[in-house]
Amino acid sequence: MEIITAHTNTDFDGLASMIAAQKLYPDAFIVFPGKVSRNVKEFLALHKDEFNIKPIKFVDFDKITKLIIVDTHNPKRVGAFAKLCDNPDVEIHIYDHHPAAECYLSSAYLSKGKKFVHVVEPVGAAATILVERIRERGISINSLEATAIALGIYSDTGCMLFSSTTARDVEAVKYLLDKGANLGVLSDFLNRYLLPEQQELLKKLLNSVESHDINGIKIVIASAVLDEFIDGLALMTHKLSEFERNDAIFTVVFMEDRVHIVARSSTPAVNCRDILHHFGGGGHNAAASASIKGVELNETVKRLLNVISTHVHAPLAVKDIMSFPVKTAFPETTVEEANKIMLRYGHTGLPVVKGLKLVGMISKRDVEKAVHHNLGHAPVKAYMNVNVHTVTPDTPVSKARDIMIAFDIGRLPVVKDDRIVGIVSRRDILRCMHTDLEDRHFTLFNTKGKTEICFKDKLIKALPEELISILHAASRVADKCGYKVYICGGIVRDIILGVKNLDIDLILEGEIIEFANAFAKEINAKKVNIHEKFGTAEVVLSDDFWIDVATARVEFYEYPAALPDVEKSSIKFDLYRRDFTINALAVSLNKGDMFKIIDYFGGFEDLEAGIIRVLHNLSFVEDPTRILRAVRFEQRYDMQMEPQTLRFLKDAVSKKLLLKLSDDRIWHELKIILNEPKALNMLQRLFELGAWDQVFPNVSYEAIKKVLDKINECIELLNEWGWQQQEEKWFLYFMAVVHHISLEHAKAACHKYSLSAKQIKKVEKTIENLNEVLRKLTTNSELKISEIYECIKDFPKEAYPLLLAKLDDRKALEMLKLTINKMNSCALYMSGDDIEDMGVRPGPIYKEVLNAVYKAKLDGKVNSKEEELDFAEKYIKKIGFN
Repeated sequence: MEIITAHTNTDFDGLASMIAAQKLYPDAFIVFPGKVSRNVKEFLALHKDEFNIKPIKFVDFDKITKLIIVDTHNPKRVGAFAKLCDNPDVEIHIYDHHPAAECYLSSAYLSKGKKFVHVVEPVGAAATILVERIRERGISINSLEATAIALGIYSDTGCMLFSSTTARDVEAVKYLLDKGANLGVLSDFLNRYLLPEQQELLKKLLNSVESHDINGIKIVIASAVLDEFIDGLALMTHKLSEFERNDAIFTVVFMEDRVHIVARSSTPAVNCRDILHHFGGGGHNAAASASIKGVELNETVKRLLNVISTHVHAPLAVKDIMSFPVKTAFPETTVEEANKIMLRYGHTGLPVVKGLKLVGMISKRDVEKAVHHNLGHAPVKAYMNVNVHTVTPDTPVSKARDIMIAFDIGRLPVVKDDRIVGIVSRRDILRCMHTDLEDRHFTLFNTKGKTEICFKDKLIKALPEELISILHAASRVADKCGYKVYICGGIVRDIILGVKNLDIDLILEGEIIEFANAFAKEINAKKVNIHEKFGTAEVVLSDDFWIDVATARVEFYEYPAALPDVEKSSIKFDLYRRDFTINALAVSLNKGDMFKIIDYFGGFEDLEAGIIRVLHNLSFVEDPTRILRAVRFEQRYDMQMEPQTLRFLKDAVSKKLLLKLSDDRIWHELKIILNEPKALNMLQRLFELGAWDQVFPNVSYEAIKKVLDKINECIELLNEWGWQQQEEKWFLYFMAVVHHISLEHAKAACHKYSLSAKQIKKVEKTIENLNEVLRKLTTNSELKISEIYECIKDFPKEAYPLLLAKLDDRKALEMLKLTINKMNSCALYMSGDDIEDMGVRPGPIYKEVLNAVYKAKLDGKVNSKEEELDFAEKYIKKIGFN
């Protein structure tokens, strides 16, 4: 017999894990080792008949051969099943998410030669571990099972808000929602009303609240004494934390014959598991519990405070994270000069000092506004903010964070004795909250190798060994020549995001001819194409693989939408000419700085925040193609345009700057969009931003939206039917865009974007025949396959997705599917040579006869070659051909 069990007083994660385990062990019975929590009891009252649950009183312990334990690996918590853990004849399988340090079984029982499966992994809920295995094995689950399992994950992760929650938990929930998990049921059982006795307990706890400041951390302790056991102390603790602002909360309640402790923490400074370990309890860093028998309540509270005080260390202070010395401006510094300082160091604001005293702050936003109004010559004192929020070196980081949130401040000056001694930025705060966050500006912060190592690991994981070897070769050549070389742009962005990209662009601070030739020799390149005038080269390794090299340069635009003039420059100015901060990232390849990220403009921070941001306010004016690129990156990476960037973009659209571009430049960007997986989202976004009419004049987006919404589904459906896609995906979308307009306007769009004559012909055929094909397919429900074939044989295959999107008749759709399937599998055995053998002179008759035989085969009238030849002979006689 196989048994699945969990810990006593089973909660939702225990129940969910047992239900999930039963999918992996279909012959096993679910058996509760003791009491279950109130919410679980209420859930089972309605659903227990749907699961294979066996009461423990009906279990013959002597017949148990396999025991599957979930949501715990402490034999003391599995009731009567604990004795089986020491039985060498019983196979033990464990699935748990509590820290491995608490494992009571692995070392103790493996040494006895027992069969043992031990899966303990650091996720928010034990059910997540089991869901992953269900998914890997392709085991089907129904919506009820998905709902029950999701209850466990939501419950143990605090609806994904507990700090113990991992990305794996989120992925597991996504899978369960895809399988039909009912959020309404989850809400009902996770947000249950409080029973009268629970309400009374909550009141007692509220009345007993004591707040303690221990090393700068706010600790709340609430206690109560009850005559009888009341379920749900964990829920009461959670409710109490919503009333009392705290970093950690401990509830201590004497019930029946013992003291129960529940702990919740929202800060790494308080480790609930370590603290309650002193009381024989367990759990996670953020949530733990304990139960102690034979002790007094007051004694326990006093002891708890002593344990907490030894485990909570002094928090980080501002002096531990601030940057210094500080770049400052004087009241007389001009706005233009302040702007240059901020650009040079990537700052969003500058403290203004008089002598050594802080007198104000000037923000980048205010500086840009002044420059926009031709006030760059004005002193910063005219625009600085004199009501400056400051902190001291000893201010806790948590307090500095609260000030930033409360007043929406990006940089806090650190002041001691009225003198500015440092500055704290949002990024400094974020680095405390997210320890793996890389440094924003390599020129400002001492990275101690962290940034380089972190990116090196990502880069090596993302690129094949061949490309890594090429980068090392570039490094050797650059060092030998005394030049600096970098990889830049999209590949850096995509490696950080974990997106595949093998398109390497090298940027060189040096002479392109010398470097390109030496580099080509170093990697045994096939040839080198050098364009000295433009400072670029292609080092070609094969016909389909080459490395682009360009000298660092700066671009100047003489007028809006003009092509740029180019001059040699440094890597910083080369990056500054890019479109968005997320594309203005570089990685050094020189030996001393190998794989070090260079980020002057906050691109890394914007990637982390999911923000598309231009580098300056005239970006869209200088190059309106950036309007299309902004939309592409925003939708491709599920990002958002930063508000100021969005305002600049809308302003450029309202001025119709896209119309100043050549059609070729628009089409270059538009074609990339139409080949993107999220092309339809991008087209909709262009419409929302008002740019649609500038790229597709004469096309009403509202008129084609219904078709566009269905086109991807139709492409997938056709692929399932065996449809062979002839053209690139962009052409399928282009057909869907122009199908609704007149032939004249459609041809104009084709010529505008330089489609080939063959493609234009297909567009013409589609527009001319679409309505007629639809009419024939929908007005006669008894059409034979050959008749449908005759209807669509000259219709462009690239227009099939459009045809399906417009076809609402289910029966016609089924017949079309049958026809396409038949066309894919139907091929003639006979050929023109066989017709010639019949004594028929070559001519148009051959095509007519073969087409007639083919249609007969589609309808199942002929199958073998003999039948085809017989049909052909009869057909020739029938049409009276001599």
